[in-house]
Amino acid sequence: MAIMNKTILRMTFNTAGNKTFAISLDEPRPDVSKGEIEAAMETVIEKNIFLAPSGELVSKRDIRIVGTTTNDMYDPPMA
Repeated sequence: MAIMNKTILRMTFNTAGNKTFAISLDEPRPDVSKGEIEAAMETVIEKNIFLAPSGELVSKRDIRIVGTTTNDMYDPPMA
């Protein structure tokens, strides 16, 4: 049994096909700033680094840092 904490940075973009495309990164630096993330997103858009199924990334839509805690309550007996 264990308690596990996990943090994910989720950057969501709008595409040329009016859909969304998300990039998730595990365990972002704890002191990462909004400005640093926005600058990275702008670079991804400007340099056309990713091509989503619905077209090029055209603008930023959302930035979230999501934290989860999982409390594993049961470990099955070893055979």
